Amino acid sequence: MQDFGFRAPVNRRAFLKGTAAAGAAVAMPAIISPGALASSGEINIMMWSDYLPESFTKGFTEKTGIKINFTGIGSNDDILNKLKATNGQGFDIVTPTVNRNPLWAELGLLQPFDMKKVPLDKVNPAMALGETHWNFGGKGVHWLPHIWGTEGMAWRTDMFTPAGAAPSYYDTWDEANAGKTMGRAHSCMLGLGLGLERRGEMEAGSIWAAYKSEDKMKEVWSKLTETAIAKKKNLKLLWNDADTQKNGLLNEGVVVGQTWDGPPLALKTAGEPVMYRAPVEGAMAWVDGLALPVGAKNMDQVYAFIEAAYDPELAGTAIKTHGYNSPVIGADKFGGEVYAKNFADAYPGDALSKLNPWPAEEPWYAAARTEFVNKFMSA
Repeated sequence: MQDFGFRAPVNRRAFLKGTAAAGAAVAMPAIISPGALASSGEINIMMWSDYLPESFTKGFTEKTGIKINFTGIGSNDDILNKLKATNGQGFDIVTPTVNRNPLWAELGLLQPFDMKKVPLDKVNPAMALGETHWNFGGKGVHWLPHIWGTEGMAWRTDMFTPAGAAPSYYDTWDEANAGKTMGRAHSCMLGLGLGLERRGEMEAGSIWAAYKSEDKMKEVWSKLTETAIAKKKNLKLLWNDADTQKNGLLNEGVVVGQTWDGPPLALKTAGEPVMYRAPVEGAMAWVDGLALPVGAKNMDQVYAFIEAAYDPELAGTAIKTHGYNSPVIGADKFGGEVYAKNFADAYPGDALSKLNPWPAEEPWYAAARTEFVNKFMSA
């Protein structure tokens, strides 16, 4: 069992079910200027491609008069590379994942938030990790929680049946499913490792131990990459965004694969024969956040957006569409019965206690993994 990828363990139940009483202890209610609440103008947001459904953007614009200029991305590398290319200019909000903090710490591309203007009391305190993990140089909070979810297994219920109550990451690579599976290169390679550990074909705990040192990483991923290359023919599709996952399950002949939770659950909600579930090895959990580039220009609009993002009704209505989860206390009450059913289907039994939060990625780990992934992709 991993902690939340940093230095201190996080209680899974607190992580998932934070209470209003606990949240109130984190920060005093935010002070938002009347000008921000009644603002107009625009805001430039670079965010994961499916995180801003119409229910949210329409509600936000109706409340504030602010126009959202949206740039969709499909990976943390997209965010980092775009801001590096512009020296932190061109966007008012970007959305890195919490475990990427080591990659951002020394770049000088972000600025701290004015926490007097952030209603942090409205979110689960177990996810409010900006002060501890994104307080670069002691200069303040550079990251706020926005959406959380997991990566696990999705399948076509009319074409595939897991061998047990829960599927396995290994199903993506299994000869029995050859030519009918999909995954994202770097994470499904990691999933392969977890599957091999469960099968006794890799040393138990080696995948997570690889985050601890460069030597261990290269030892583990050398073997992992060799196995992945040998089994690459079994994968039909490699994805890098939400739409590709949906299309794979609907139109590309994929019957099972490693995915984010949101895309397959959105299909399930729409009535498609699709299921998403935490695998037997444990789903990989993440929290995507909000960060403020040094070149942000529309500051009143930024804090108006944060207030809207932390509104339980707006956040809860959004999860009906995108299929992920909100750290906002009480948002689930607005998610509806379908969301509640999807959540129960995705995390049955002890699945929540077996979550594996993505560990923090040091620069050496990210660089080495890129080399191994490139070797796999070019094979």
